[in-house]
Amino acid sequence: MRIYFALKVRRAGERVMPDHEAVEREGHGMFAVRVVMFFILLGWLALYAINPTWMGVLSVPFPDWLRWIGFALGLASLGFWSWTQVALGKEWSPQLQLRKEHHLVTTGPYARIRHPLYTAMIGYGTSLALVTANLVFVVFAITAIAGLFARVPKEEQMMIKEFGEEYKVYMQRTGRFFPK
Repeated sequence: MRIYFALKVRRAGERVMPDHEAVEREGHGMFAVRVVMFFILLGWLALYAINPTWMGVLSVPFPDWLRWIGFALGLASLGFWSWTQVALGKEWSPQLQLRKEHHLVTTGPYARIRHPLYTAMIGYGTSLALVTANLVFVVFAITAIAGLFARVPKEEQMMIKEFGEEYKVYMQRTGRFFPK
């Protein structure tokens, strides 16, 4: 899904990869951690898909009903994630950077939530942890959620700098991760 939307942004003539300012805004350390975690997640997912029994030593004794809740949460999160990406359109960026003629998106899921994409990511990460019942995915979910919580204030400062009072009013009427 991420590749699809990155290609749409590129076709619109916009930048997907971070510029120097975006890396500075996020912080070199946080940016590096995010990139490394992405590749670790891909590798771990591949290992888990090949033979999940290899990782039996890392299993967490989640009851079946909780794992099914994780499955439902994953499906709902993917649907919500897709809706959010569609609402963002070419304004989406995986980096802390804005487009040349960036518009503040306040429709779709953004009508009530400032960071619905992060809400979807939190839900999806949690669902992976629950469905796999694997300690590595539990730690990954906790780490990713902590990273998102650290990133949001930086993103909101960027938006305030760009949109000023309009974004401050938007902040007052929307919830950060869930509707007010």
